[in-house]
Amino acid sequence: MLTPKERLKLTLKKSKVDRPPCICPGGMMNMVISEIMDLTGYSWPKAHINEKFMAGLAEGIYKYGGFENVGVPFCMTVEAEAMGSEISLGSRINEPRVTKYPIDSVNNWIKLKNININSGRAKVVLEAIKILKEKKLPIPIMANLTGPISTASSLMEPEIFYKDLIKKKDEAHKFMEFVTDNLIEFGKAQLMAGADVLTISDPSGTGEIMGPKNFKAFALPYLNKIVDSLNKYTDYGIIVHICGRLKSIYSELNELHSNAISFDSITSVKQVCKNVKNKVIMGNVSTFSLESAKPEDIRKMCFNCIQSGVDILSPACGIGPRTPLINIKTMVKAARDFK
Repeated sequence: MLTPKERLKLTLKKSKVDRPPCICPGGMMNMVISEIMDLTGYSWPKAHINEKFMAGLAEGIYKYGGFENVGVPFCMTVEAEAMGSEISLGSRINEPRVTKYPIDSVNNWIKLKNININSGRAKVVLEAIKILKEKKLPIPIMANLTGPISTASSLMEPEIFYKDLIKKKDEAHKFMEFVTDNLIEFGKAQLMAGADVLTISDPSGTGEIMGPKNFKAFALPYLNKIVDSLNKYTDYGIIVHICGRLKSIYSELNELHSNAISFDSITSVKQVCKNVKNKVIMGNVSTFSLESAKPEDIRKMCFNCIQSGVDILSPACGIGPRTPLINIKTMVKAARDFK
């Protein structure tokens, strides 16, 4: 029988495995729930700023029968804060969010700070990965990056940002290059600290918001730059998650260099399998259902995902803290039971 590490590694290489892995990467695709906070004694918001709490909370999901991986951080604000945004750390049931943007135009990108991996929450993430690595867990450690479009739109008002992509293209590309280079450095640091796999989540970089033309011009090249720069630091591979309906950007996704593509539950697995080639398919169990549905219904959804073509079983997005642990356990068991 394969170990969780072997299974995920082989799956990402498109090799034959005994069954699908069942993971939830972290980052935007947060896996922390209130029950695990109670069971471990580690909780938000302290777990966002303390490496021991962060590592303990991440390990708790696996320890108490959850997903077959660990992953940090638990939000998508670490990069933006390090580059100048002001952040609210949220509460026990609310994730951190941006409260003030450092710039109001792509023209002002030069005012932004470079991510300092030796201070702040960026350092906390790296130290948490090191703690998890030292535990020698039999499961993969997931590094996480907020995607380039989502990071950029966390550094200035999103509505203005999307307009600037059209009106100020040259400066917008300079801004995106700056953001992407910083993300590469933070991603490299996470992999060097001991993470096995990298997930890049770019919910704001969806074709629904940007349209195919802008996705191809401003999302695809910078996602690929990150993937191409960091592939040499992981023996497993890289996953990219994009929210929204993917129908308008199927052709562009075929140009994505990642090993795997993860996507929202509103997108059909069968349609992605039909239109996006040479990609490991990950997803896409509804997080709304995970929070509210009965375990028997969750099991059916998981089987349906796998039968539709999913290679890696995973929630379609970040799960809510009120999600019952039994529903996560049901997901994992469904992956193990699938024949």
